[in-house]
Amino acid sequence: MALIRWEPARELPSLQGEMNRLFNTFFDTPQNAGNGTSRWTPAMDLVEEGDHFMLCADLPGMTEDDVKIEVERDVLVLSGERRHEHKEEGEGFYRLERASGAFRRTLHLPEGVQADGIQASFDKGVLEVRIPKPEERKPRRIEIAVGERPAAIEGTEAEAA
Repeated sequence: MALIRWEPARELPSLQGEMNRLFNTFFDTPQNAGNGTSRWTPAMDLVEEGDHFMLCADLPGMTEDDVKIEVERDVLVLSGERRHEHKEEGEGFYRLERASGAFRRTLHLPEGVQADGIQASFDKGVLEVRIPKPEERKPRRIEIAVGERPAAIEGTEAEAA
């Protein structure tokens, strides 16, 4: 008879998988009655690139008509719906794991972002939203007047307004 040394660290991935499955049964939304849709949240990346931010969202199986982008005050709202690709009529479905349904993701924009400058493109299931950075406010230097000499104010006219 061979002895096999037990290494607890080797069991951790299996234990983590079981814990994830347990938590998913408690916190995932149950499938809606009859239509088979469930909660779905697309993955998003936000990267700072030079003079803009780039938001990339994975939206497989969707088109630009399925997605809506809005700016409400200082919040960018990305919403839409991914539908099932199979027909509900027949039998023979063994396992359906790909989630579908409506989603809504929000991103708080930095103060001063001009909504008119935001651009979006959609290619091969990836949505890219280019968000221009707000212009940096330059400090203004105000000199103090001494006696009768007038004070000098530095800065642009737009900043003074």
